[in-house]
Amino acid sequence: MVHRPALVIVTPALADANNGNWQTARRWARFLSRAYRVRLVATWQAGDEDLMIALHARRSAASIASWAATVPRRPLLVALTGTDLYRDIEFDAAARRSLDLADALIVLNARGPDRLAPAWRAKARVVLQSCPARQPLPRPAGHLKAVVVGHLRDEKDPLTVMRAMRRLADRADIRLDHLGNALDPALGAAAEALAREQPTYRWLGGVPHAQARRRIAAAHVLVHPSRMEGGAHVVIEAMRSGTPVIASRIDGNLGLLGDDYPACFDPGDDAGLAALLRQARDDPDMLPRLGALCACRAPRFAPEAEAAALQSIVAGLIAHDPQE
Repeated sequence: MVHRPALVIVTPALADANNGNWQTARRWARFLSRAYRVRLVATWQAGDEDLMIALHARRSAASIASWAATVPRRPLLVALTGTDLYRDIEFDAAARRSLDLADALIVLNARGPDRLAPAWRAKARVVLQSCPARQPLPRPAGHLKAVVVGHLRDEKDPLTVMRAMRRLADRADIRLDHLGNALDPALGAAAEALAREQPTYRWLGGVPHAQARRRIAAAHVLVHPSRMEGGAHVVIEAMRSGTPVIASRIDGNLGLLGDDYPACFDPGDDAGLAALLRQARDDPDMLPRLGALCACRAPRFAPEAEAAALQSIVAGLIAHDPQE
């Protein structure tokens, strides 16, 4: 039998979280299991693996430190989330220590390395996340159908969407479905209140991933208002489903959509978001133009491209002899 090296993927979110970290961990395990024995854990305490991949520098910091102390000559790969890259490494000592300990870092958007200090930037590799392509589903002709996919928490900025929809209360032809669990009860209460007052806004709560993908494919546009993102998978799912995107102007979005992507609004700018939604409904050229831009970028997010990038990084780390 051919020996297959063993890997452990540490992810603070497992299947019950139904979030981006879990989707990434599960997908990477699938890609890597072709050549390696792969174990998925929430925390690492011991094991005989040849390499660790840790998602989240801060939340996986204990596992990262334990690995470095227990098997210091075995390679360590840390994947940075949006909260790592755009918040925690600025002030959190444990997150910064994780970056110091890592042999290599993964960032999930093309602008990610620019955020890192030079010593960390030298370790950074870009891996764009992926999903299978899907055909667009039938879309209504009588109104604009927009969708937001993201759990209700501050980083995802659901209040900007709600304020924008209040500005559009007189537009029965602009409707928005908001998907995601209320991780912040106050945000859930705000979504419930708006849905009661305004029939063009619906909060549908958490839904299975397959249903979220169908709703993205059936929408005229995905709205992604986040304050911080490492590389939002829902934006990728929209591009791979032929659904144009309206997004906040942050590095994590522009690093996927392109620096000059035109349908962006400043974080928290509900007036700007409302204006883009009006334009998407009233300007017959806007959605086809955005759709063409997204279609040009969509091949970058094919599963084979992500798998090749990830496998190359892992193979290089395992092949390296630390005693050289």
